[in-house]
Amino acid sequence: MLMSPVMNEPHTQPDDCRTALTEHLRPELFRALCDSNRLTLVARLATATRPLTVTEASTCCGVHISGVSRHLAMLRDAGVLRATKQGREVRYELDSAALAGALREIADALEACRARSPAPESCGRRAC
Repeated sequence: MLMSPVMNEPHTQPDDCRTALTEHLRPELFRALCDSNRLTLVARLATATRPLTVTEASTCCGVHISGVSRHLAMLRDAGVLRATKQGREVRYELDSAALAGALREIADALEACRARSPAPESCGRRAC
């Protein structure tokens, strides 16, 4: 909790700021992006020229195909990927607009809250 350097009281964020952050800080998105294998899959799909099957996507990491399938499903459920069924195969592609939009909304909400916070006084070498 931030403490006021002058009055030793906690700074409270306005309710609208907290609400905006709560709306954009989706745990499922952070859970999906917190695994290095899933991030590698996101990078693989970001550079692909077409949607990939699980087998094609799995060439980027040393994870068994069943694990890759679970990782892709988690990314899809979080809104990071789009999946299209073609016959017996599912093809995955990065939903870059959705991912960039979600991250941009989080950044905007954080910056808006920070802009409304009182500016910290000089803290020297200690943490504010």
